[in-house]
Amino acid sequence: MLKKSSLVLWGAALFIAWHGLLLLFLWSRPPSPASAAADGARLTAEVIRLAQDAETELERQKDLLRQIHRYSQLWGRRRRVPIAPKPSQIPPKLSPPPLTAAADAVLPVLVLACDRSTVRRCLDKLLRYRPSAQRFPVIVSQDCGHAETAAVIASYGDAVAHIRQPDLSDIPVPAEHRKFQGYYKIARHYRWALGQVFRTFRYRAAIVVEDDLEIAPDFFEYFQAAFPLLLADRSLWCVSAWNDNGKEQMVDVGQADLLYRTDFFPGLGWLLLAELWDELEPKWPRAFWDDWMRQPEQRRDRSCVRPEVSRTMTFGRKGVSHGQFFDQYLKFIKLNDRFVPFTRLDLSYLKKEEYERSFLPKVYAAPEVKVEELQGNRRRELGTVRLQYSGRDSFKAFAKALGLMDDLKSGVPRAGYRGIVSFVYRGRRVYLAPPSDWRGYDPSWS
Repeated sequence: MLKKSSLVLWGAALFIAWHGLLLLFLWSRPPSPASAAADGARLTAEVIRLAQDAETELERQKDLLRQIHRYSQLWGRRRRVPIAPKPSQIPPKLSPPPLTAAADAVLPVLVLACDRSTVRRCLDKLLRYRPSAQRFPVIVSQDCGHAETAAVIASYGDAVAHIRQPDLSDIPVPAEHRKFQGYYKIARHYRWALGQVFRTFRYRAAIVVEDDLEIAPDFFEYFQAAFPLLLADRSLWCVSAWNDNGKEQMVDVGQADLLYRTDFFPGLGWLLLAELWDELEPKWPRAFWDDWMRQPEQRRDRSCVRPEVSRTMTFGRKGVSHGQFFDQYLKFIKLNDRFVPFTRLDLSYLKKEEYERSFLPKVYAAPEVKVEELQGNRRRELGTVRLQYSGRDSFKAFAKALGLMDDLKSGVPRAGYRGIVSFVYRGRRVYLAPPSDWRGYDPSWS
Protein backbone atom coordinates (compact mmCIF):
# COMPACT_ATOMS: atom_id res chain seq x y z
CA MET A 1 0.00 0.00 0.00
CA LEU A 2 2.88 2.36 0.84
CA LYS A 3 4.47 1.60 -2.52
CA LYS A 4 1.23 2.42 -4.33
CA SER A 5 0.80 5.75 -2.49
CA SER A 6 4.38 6.81 -3.15
CA LEU A 7 4.02 6.09 -6.86
CA VAL A 8 0.85 8.20 -7.14
CA LEU A 9 2.49 11.08 -5.21
CA TRP A 10 5.53 10.86 -7.46
CA GLY A 11 3.31 11.08 -10.55
CA ALA A 12 1.44 14.10 -9.15
CA ALA A 13 4.72 15.83 -8.33
CA LEU A 14 5.94 15.23 -11.87
CA PHE A 15 2.70 16.69 -13.25
CA ILE A 16 2.97 19.89 -11.14
CA ALA A 17 6.69 20.32 -11.88
CA TRP A 18 6.14 20.10 -15.64
CA HIS A 19 3.45 22.73 -15.68
CA GLY A 20 5.41 24.99 -13.33
CA LEU A 21 8.30 24.86 -15.77
CA LEU A 22 5.92 25.60 -18.65
CA LEU A 23 4.55 28.75 -16.94
CA LEU A 24 8.07 29.86 -16.06
CA PHE A 25 9.03 29.45 -19.70
CA LEU A 26 6.10 31.61 -20.86
CA TRP A 27 6.75 34.33 -18.26
CA SER A 28 10.46 34.51 -18.94
CA ARG A 29 10.20 34.34 -22.72
CA PRO A 30 12.30 37.27 -24.13
CA PRO A 31 10.43 39.96 -26.12
CA SER A 32 10.47 39.76 -29.89
CA PRO A 33 12.97 42.15 -31.50
CA ALA A 34 10.20 43.42 -33.81
CA SER A 35 7.57 45.84 -32.53
CA ALA A 36 4.58 44.40 -30.67
CA ALA A 37 2.14 45.99 -33.06
CA ALA A 38 3.82 44.52 -36.10
CA ASP A 39 4.19 41.02 -34.66
CA GLY A 40 0.92 40.75 -32.69
CA ALA A 41 -0.52 38.19 -35.02
CA ARG A 42 2.63 36.02 -34.86
CA LEU A 43 2.71 36.21 -31.03
CA THR A 44 -0.93 35.21 -30.85
CA ALA A 45 -0.22 32.22 -33.09
CA GLU A 46 2.76 31.25 -30.91
CA VAL A 47 0.68 31.39 -27.72
CA ILE A 48 -1.99 29.23 -29.34
CA ARG A 49 0.68 26.71 -30.42
CA LEU A 50 2.16 26.63 -26.90
CA ALA A 51 -1.29 26.11 -25.42
CA GLN A 52 -1.89 23.21 -27.81
CA ASP A 53 1.49 21.74 -26.85
CA ALA A 54 0.60 22.14 -23.18
CA GLU A 55 -2.73 20.39 -23.75
CA THR A 56 -0.95 17.51 -25.53
CA GLU A 57 1.55 17.23 -22.68
CA LEU A 58 -1.29 17.30 -20.16
CA GLU A 59 -2.92 14.30 -21.88
CA ARG A 60 0.44 12.47 -21.89
CA GLN A 61 0.87 13.14 -18.17
CA LYS A 62 -2.66 11.88 -17.46
CA ASP A 63 -1.87 8.70 -19.40
CA LEU A 64 1.36 8.30 -17.43
CA LEU A 65 -0.55 8.63 -14.15
CA ARG A 66 -3.09 6.04 -15.34
CA GLN A 67 -0.22 3.60 -16.11
CA ILE A 68 1.37 4.23 -12.71
CA HIS A 69 -1.96 3.55 -11.04
CA ARG A 70 -2.50 0.34 -13.03
CA TYR A 71 0.98 -1.06 -12.34
CA SER A 72 0.79 -0.16 -8.66
CA GLN A 73 -2.38 -2.27 -8.45
CA LEU A 74 -0.58 -5.19 -10.14
CA TRP A 75 2.38 -4.90 -7.78
CA GLY A 76 0.00 -4.81 -4.84
CA ARG A 77 -1.73 -8.00 -6.02
CA ARG A 78 1.64 -9.76 -6.41
CA ARG A 79 2.64 -8.80 -2.88
CA ARG A 80 -0.62 -10.08 -1.39
CA VAL A 81 -0.21 -13.88 -1.21
CA PRO A 82 -3.52 -15.59 -0.47
CA ILE A 83 -3.41 -17.62 2.72
CA ALA A 84 -4.61 -21.16 2.28
CA PRO A 85 -7.07 -22.54 4.83
CA LYS A 86 -5.14 -24.23 7.61
CA PRO A 87 -6.14 -27.71 8.70
CA SER A 88 -6.79 -27.84 12.41
CA GLN A 89 -3.75 -30.01 13.08
CA ILE A 90 -1.31 -27.51 11.52
CA PRO A 91 0.33 -25.25 14.11
CA PRO A 92 -0.57 -21.56 13.58
CA LYS A 93 2.98 -20.72 12.52
CA LEU A 94 2.85 -23.11 9.53
CA SER A 95 0.61 -23.14 6.48
CA PRO A 96 0.70 -25.25 3.32
CA PRO A 97 3.35 -23.69 1.05
CA PRO A 98 2.64 -22.66 -2.53
CA LEU A 99 4.25 -24.60 -5.36
CA THR A 100 7.26 -22.59 -6.52
CA ALA A 101 10.16 -22.90 -8.91
CA ALA A 102 13.17 -24.91 -7.76
CA ALA A 103 15.22 -21.75 -7.23
CA ASP A 104 12.63 -20.40 -4.77
CA ALA A 105 11.41 -23.67 -3.25
CA VAL A 106 10.70 -23.87 0.45
CA LEU A 107 12.85 -26.59 2.03
CA PRO A 108 11.70 -27.24 5.60
CA VAL A 109 14.11 -28.79 8.08
CA LEU A 110 12.47 -31.62 10.01
CA VAL A 111 14.24 -32.22 13.33
CA LEU A 112 13.47 -35.60 14.91
CA ALA A 113 13.70 -35.21 18.70
CA CYS A 114 12.99 -37.40 21.70
CA ASP A 115 14.56 -37.04 25.15
CA ARG A 116 17.75 -35.07 24.49
CA SER A 117 17.63 -31.61 26.02
CA THR A 118 20.86 -31.05 24.07
CA VAL A 119 18.59 -30.52 21.07
CA ARG A 120 19.39 -26.88 21.84
CA ARG A 121 22.83 -27.35 20.29
CA CYS A 122 21.22 -28.58 17.08
CA LEU A 123 18.58 -25.85 16.95
CA ASP A 124 20.99 -23.04 17.79
CA LYS A 125 23.13 -23.85 14.75
CA LEU A 126 20.14 -24.32 12.45
CA LEU A 127 18.75 -20.92 13.38
CA ARG A 128 22.17 -19.28 13.30
CA TYR A 129 23.10 -20.46 9.81
CA ARG A 130 19.80 -20.49 7.93
CA PRO A 131 19.67 -17.63 5.42
CA SER A 132 15.88 -17.27 5.48
CA ALA A 133 13.15 -18.29 7.90
CA GLN A 134 10.66 -18.31 5.01
CA ARG A 135 12.77 -20.55 2.77
CA PHE A 136 13.86 -22.91 5.55
CA PRO A 137 11.20 -23.26 8.26
CA VAL A 138 12.27 -25.50 11.14
CA ILE A 139 9.81 -28.14 12.35
CA VAL A 140 10.72 -30.09 15.48
CA SER A 141 8.84 -33.36 15.83
CA GLN A 142 9.12 -34.75 19.35
CA ASP A 143 8.55 -38.32 20.42
CA CYS A 144 8.88 -39.72 23.98
CA GLY A 145 6.98 -36.94 25.77
CA HIS A 146 10.12 -35.85 27.65
CA ALA A 147 9.18 -32.70 29.57
CA GLU A 148 12.67 -31.17 29.79
CA THR A 149 13.24 -31.53 26.05
CA ALA A 150 9.77 -30.13 25.34
CA ALA A 151 10.60 -27.07 27.48
CA VAL A 152 13.83 -26.49 25.53
CA ILE A 153 11.96 -26.65 22.21
CA ALA A 154 9.20 -24.36 23.52
CA SER A 155 11.82 -21.79 24.57
CA TYR A 156 12.40 -20.97 20.87
CA GLY A 157 8.86 -19.64 20.51
CA ASP A 158 7.81 -18.94 16.93
CA ALA A 159 11.32 -19.51 15.59
CA VAL A 160 10.45 -23.22 15.29
CA ALA A 161 7.25 -25.23 14.95
CA HIS A 162 6.85 -27.88 17.65
CA ILE A 163 4.76 -30.93 16.77
CA ARG A 164 4.36 -34.02 18.96
CA GLN A 165 4.04 -37.66 18.09
CA PRO A 166 0.64 -38.60 19.53
CA ASP A 167 1.29 -42.33 20.01
CA LEU A 168 3.81 -42.95 22.82
CA SER A 169 2.72 -46.52 23.57
CA ASP A 170 5.03 -49.52 23.59
CA ILE A 171 5.08 -51.53 20.38
CA PRO A 172 4.51 -55.29 20.41
CA VAL A 173 7.73 -56.89 19.15
CA PRO A 174 9.02 -60.44 18.82
CA ALA A 175 10.63 -61.76 22.02
CA GLU A 176 14.08 -61.73 20.45
CA HIS A 177 13.62 -58.02 19.59
CA ARG A 178 12.70 -56.74 23.05
CA LYS A 179 16.03 -54.98 23.35
CA PHE A 180 15.32 -53.26 20.04
CA GLN A 181 12.06 -51.60 21.18
CA GLY A 182 13.73 -48.20 20.64
CA TYR A 183 14.34 -48.92 16.95
CA TYR A 184 10.65 -49.72 16.50
CA LYS A 185 9.65 -46.43 18.11
CA ILE A 186 12.10 -44.50 15.95
CA ALA A 187 10.64 -46.02 12.77
CA ARG A 188 7.11 -45.20 13.96
CA HIS A 189 8.15 -41.62 14.72
CA TYR A 190 9.81 -41.17 11.32
CA ARG A 191 6.69 -42.38 9.57
CA TRP A 192 4.43 -40.04 11.52
CA ALA A 193 6.73 -36.99 11.22
CA LEU A 194 7.36 -37.40 7.48
CA GLY A 195 3.64 -37.89 7.04
CA GLN A 196 3.05 -34.53 8.73
CA VAL A 197 5.58 -32.78 6.49
CA PHE A 198 4.33 -34.23 3.22
CA ARG A 199 0.65 -34.96 3.89
CA THR A 200 -0.46 -32.29 6.37
CA PHE A 201 1.90 -29.41 5.52
CA ARG A 202 2.18 -30.51 1.86
CA TYR A 203 5.80 -29.56 1.33
CA ARG A 204 7.50 -30.52 -1.93
CA ALA A 205 10.71 -31.70 -0.25
CA ALA A 206 12.27 -31.81 3.21
CA ILE A 207 15.68 -31.91 4.89
CA VAL A 208 15.74 -34.45 7.72
CA VAL A 209 18.07 -34.18 10.72
CA GLU A 210 18.08 -35.69 14.18
CA ASP A 211 18.44 -33.91 17.50
CA ASP A 212 22.09 -34.89 17.98
CA LEU A 213 23.44 -33.31 14.78
CA GLU A 214 25.38 -30.08 14.46
CA ILE A 215 25.49 -28.45 11.03
CA ALA A 216 28.20 -26.68 9.00
CA PRO A 217 27.98 -22.98 8.00
CA ASP A 218 27.11 -23.89 4.39
CA PHE A 219 24.57 -26.62 5.25
CA PHE A 220 21.64 -24.69 3.75
CA GLU A 221 23.67 -23.48 0.77
CA TYR A 222 24.57 -27.10 -0.02
CA PHE A 223 20.99 -28.37 0.00
CA GLN A 224 19.65 -25.35 -1.86
CA ALA A 225 22.15 -25.96 -4.67
CA ALA A 226 21.58 -29.72 -4.81
CA PHE A 227 17.78 -29.56 -4.80
CA PRO A 228 17.42 -28.77 -8.56
CA LEU A 229 19.80 -31.65 -9.29
CA LEU A 230 17.57 -34.02 -7.31
CA LEU A 231 14.58 -32.83 -9.32
CA ALA A 232 16.36 -33.19 -12.66
CA ASP A 233 18.11 -36.57 -12.27
CA ARG A 234 15.78 -39.42 -11.39
CA SER A 235 18.73 -41.75 -10.86
CA LEU A 236 19.21 -39.81 -7.60
CA TRP A 237 16.90 -40.34 -4.64
CA CYS A 238 18.53 -38.29 -1.90
CA VAL A 239 21.15 -35.68 -1.07
CA SER A 240 23.09 -36.30 2.13
CA ALA A 241 25.30 -34.02 4.21
CA TRP A 242 27.31 -36.98 5.50
CA ASN A 243 30.49 -38.82 4.49
CA ASP A 244 30.72 -42.15 6.34
CA ASN A 245 34.51 -42.12 5.95
CA GLY A 246 34.81 -38.42 6.67
CA LYS A 247 37.40 -38.54 9.46
CA GLU A 248 39.71 -35.54 9.27
CA GLN A 249 42.77 -37.50 8.13
CA MET A 250 40.72 -39.25 5.41
CA VAL A 251 39.34 -36.19 3.59
CA ASP A 252 40.87 -33.35 1.61
CA VAL A 253 39.74 -30.23 3.45
CA GLY A 254 41.16 -28.18 0.58
CA GLN A 255 38.45 -29.68 -1.66
CA ALA A 256 35.47 -28.87 0.52
CA ASP A 257 33.50 -28.13 -2.67
CA LEU A 258 33.95 -31.69 -3.99
CA LEU A 259 30.79 -33.82 -4.16
CA TYR A 260 30.23 -37.46 -5.11
CA ARG A 261 27.53 -39.88 -6.07
CA THR A 262 27.13 -42.80 -3.68
CA ASP A 263 25.04 -45.98 -3.81
CA PHE A 264 25.04 -46.16 0.00
CA PHE A 265 22.22 -44.34 1.76
CA PRO A 266 24.12 -42.13 4.26
CA GLY A 267 21.32 -40.39 6.20
CA LEU A 268 22.51 -38.03 8.97
CA GLY A 269 21.14 -34.89 7.39
CA TRP A 270 19.44 -35.72 4.10
CA LEU A 271 17.04 -34.25 1.55
CA LEU A 272 14.20 -36.18 -0.05
CA LEU A 273 11.30 -35.31 -2.37
CA ALA A 274 7.60 -35.77 -1.62
CA GLU A 275 7.45 -38.23 -4.53
CA LEU A 276 9.89 -40.51 -2.73
CA TRP A 277 7.72 -40.46 0.37
CA ASP A 278 4.73 -41.41 -1.80
CA GLU A 279 6.72 -44.48 -2.79
CA LEU A 280 8.10 -45.42 0.64
CA GLU A 281 5.25 -44.65 3.02
CA PRO A 282 2.96 -47.59 2.09
CA LYS A 283 5.73 -50.10 2.84
CA TRP A 284 7.57 -48.26 5.64
CA PRO A 285 9.23 -50.79 7.99
CA ARG A 286 8.40 -51.36 11.65
CA ALA A 287 12.06 -51.00 12.68
CA PHE A 288 15.62 -50.36 11.41
CA TRP A 289 14.36 -47.93 8.80
CA ASP A 290 17.82 -46.78 7.63
CA ASP A 291 19.10 -50.29 6.86
CA TRP A 292 15.77 -50.99 5.17
CA MET A 293 16.43 -47.98 2.92
CA ARG A 294 19.70 -49.64 1.87
CA GLN A 295 18.02 -52.78 0.56
CA PRO A 296 17.86 -53.24 -3.23
CA GLU A 297 14.04 -53.21 -3.20
CA GLN A 298 14.03 -49.65 -1.89
CA ARG A 299 17.20 -48.27 -3.46
CA ARG A 300 16.31 -49.55 -6.93
CA ASP A 301 19.76 -48.74 -8.33
CA ARG A 302 19.43 -45.09 -7.35
CA SER A 303 22.18 -43.02 -5.75
CA CYS A 304 22.58 -40.14 -3.34
CA VAL A 305 24.86 -37.11 -3.47
CA ARG A 306 27.36 -36.86 -0.62
CA PRO A 307 30.21 -34.44 0.16
CA GLU A 308 33.95 -34.95 0.51
CA VAL A 309 33.77 -33.09 3.84
CA SER A 310 30.65 -33.67 5.96
CA ARG A 311 28.16 -30.86 6.55
CA THR A 312 26.90 -32.51 9.74
CA MET A 313 28.54 -34.09 12.77
CA THR A 314 26.95 -36.07 15.57
CA PHE A 315 27.45 -35.30 19.24
CA GLY A 316 24.98 -37.95 20.45
CA ARG A 317 27.02 -40.80 21.84
CA LYS A 318 24.12 -41.94 24.03
CA GLY A 319 21.16 -43.38 22.12
CA VAL A 320 19.41 -46.59 21.14
CA SER A 321 22.63 -47.85 19.52
CA HIS A 322 24.50 -47.44 22.86
CA GLY A 323 27.37 -45.63 21.20
CA GLN A 324 27.96 -48.23 18.45
CA PHE A 325 30.58 -46.78 16.04
CA PHE A 326 30.66 -43.47 17.95
CA ASP A 327 33.98 -43.90 19.75
CA GLN A 328 35.68 -45.56 16.79
CA TYR A 329 34.36 -43.44 13.92
CA LEU A 330 31.62 -40.88 14.46
CA LYS A 331 33.30 -38.57 16.94
CA PHE A 332 36.23 -38.13 14.51
CA ILE A 333 34.13 -36.96 11.56
CA LYS A 334 35.41 -33.63 10.23
CA LEU A 335 32.72 -30.95 10.08
CA ASN A 336 33.27 -28.48 7.27
CA ASP A 337 34.18 -25.07 8.70
CA ARG A 338 34.33 -22.83 5.63
CA PHE A 339 31.49 -21.57 3.46
CA VAL A 340 31.35 -22.94 -0.09
CA PRO A 341 29.04 -20.97 -2.45
CA PHE A 342 27.47 -24.09 -3.97
CA THR A 343 24.62 -22.17 -5.60
CA ARG A 344 27.21 -20.45 -7.81
CA LEU A 345 28.91 -23.72 -8.83
CA ASP A 346 28.04 -25.97 -11.76
CA LEU A 347 26.92 -29.28 -10.25
CA SER A 348 25.92 -30.89 -13.55
CA TYR A 349 28.97 -33.18 -13.29
CA LEU A 350 26.95 -35.18 -10.73
CA LYS A 351 24.33 -36.24 -13.27
CA LYS A 352 24.73 -39.95 -13.89
CA GLU A 353 26.02 -39.99 -17.48
CA GLU A 354 28.42 -37.10 -16.98
CA TYR A 355 29.66 -38.50 -13.67
CA GLU A 356 30.43 -41.92 -15.08
CA ARG A 357 32.17 -40.38 -18.10
CA SER A 358 34.58 -38.52 -15.82
CA PHE A 359 34.77 -40.41 -12.51
CA LEU A 360 35.21 -44.00 -13.71
CA PRO A 361 38.09 -43.32 -16.18
CA LYS A 362 39.83 -41.29 -13.46
CA VAL A 363 39.59 -44.22 -11.02
CA TYR A 364 40.80 -46.91 -13.39
CA ALA A 365 43.54 -44.74 -14.87
CA ALA A 366 45.09 -44.44 -11.39
CA PRO A 367 48.07 -46.81 -10.96
CA GLU A 368 47.37 -49.86 -8.84
CA VAL A 369 49.28 -50.36 -5.59
CA LYS A 370 49.35 -52.95 -2.82
CA VAL A 371 48.02 -52.28 0.65
CA GLU A 372 51.51 -52.78 2.10
CA GLU A 373 52.82 -50.01 -0.13
CA LEU A 374 50.13 -47.67 1.14
CA GLN A 375 50.79 -48.55 4.76
CA GLY A 376 54.52 -48.12 4.23
CA ASN A 377 53.93 -44.79 2.50
CA ARG A 378 55.87 -46.01 -0.52
CA ARG A 379 55.65 -45.02 -4.20
CA ARG A 380 54.78 -41.45 -3.29
CA GLU A 381 55.66 -40.32 -6.79
CA LEU A 382 52.46 -41.91 -8.07
CA GLY A 383 50.11 -39.40 -6.41
CA THR A 384 46.54 -40.67 -6.79
CA VAL A 385 46.45 -44.49 -6.64
CA ARG A 386 44.04 -47.41 -6.76
CA LEU A 387 43.82 -50.41 -4.44
CA GLN A 388 41.85 -53.25 -5.99
CA TYR A 389 39.77 -55.77 -4.04
CA SER A 390 38.34 -58.95 -5.48
CA GLY A 391 35.63 -59.98 -3.04
CA ARG A 392 33.95 -59.40 0.29
CA ASP A 393 36.83 -60.66 2.42
CA SER A 394 39.50 -58.63 0.64
CA PHE A 395 37.36 -55.51 0.83
CA LYS A 396 36.88 -55.90 4.57
CA ALA A 397 40.56 -56.65 5.14
CA PHE A 398 41.70 -53.57 3.19
CA ALA A 399 39.09 -51.35 4.85
CA LYS A 400 40.17 -52.44 8.33
CA ALA A 401 43.84 -51.99 7.50
CA LEU A 402 43.29 -48.43 6.24
CA GLY A 403 40.80 -47.24 8.87
CA LEU A 404 37.67 -47.22 6.69
CA MET A 405 34.26 -48.39 7.88
CA ASP A 406 34.26 -52.00 6.72
CA ASP A 407 30.61 -52.99 7.08
CA LEU A 408 28.50 -53.62 3.98
CA LYS A 409 24.72 -53.20 3.68
CA SER A 410 23.14 -55.36 0.99
CA GLY A 411 26.66 -55.64 -0.42
CA VAL A 412 27.15 -51.85 -0.73
CA PRO A 413 30.21 -50.31 1.00
CA ARG A 414 29.77 -47.08 2.91
CA ALA A 415 30.29 -44.02 0.67
CA GLY A 416 30.79 -46.35 -2.31
CA TYR A 417 29.75 -45.79 -5.92
CA ARG A 418 29.81 -48.81 -8.24
CA GLY A 419 31.81 -50.45 -5.46
CA ILE A 420 34.42 -47.65 -5.42
CA VAL A 421 35.28 -45.87 -2.17
CA SER A 422 37.26 -42.63 -2.49
CA PHE A 423 39.29 -41.39 0.49
CA VAL A 424 42.59 -39.80 1.51
CA TYR A 425 45.34 -41.89 3.10
CA ARG A 426 48.52 -40.24 4.35
CA GLY A 427 47.86 -37.19 2.29
CA ARG A 428 47.08 -38.76 -1.11
CA ARG A 429 43.91 -39.79 -2.88
CA VAL A 430 43.15 -43.52 -2.87
CA TYR A 431 40.39 -45.38 -4.68
CA LEU A 432 39.47 -48.71 -3.10
CA ALA A 433 37.85 -50.31 -6.14
CA PRO A 434 36.62 -53.59 -7.59
CA PRO A 435 37.89 -54.76 -11.01
CA SER A 436 36.88 -52.56 -13.95
CA ASP A 437 34.44 -55.24 -15.20
CA TRP A 438 32.37 -54.89 -12.02
CA ARG A 439 29.01 -56.65 -12.43
CA GLY A 440 26.99 -55.12 -9.58
CA TYR A 441 26.50 -55.54 -5.84
CA ASP A 442 26.10 -58.95 -4.24
CA PRO A 443 23.63 -58.74 -1.31
CA SER A 444 25.16 -61.90 0.18
CA TRP A 445 28.25 -59.83 1.11
CA SER A 446 26.31 -58.26 4.00
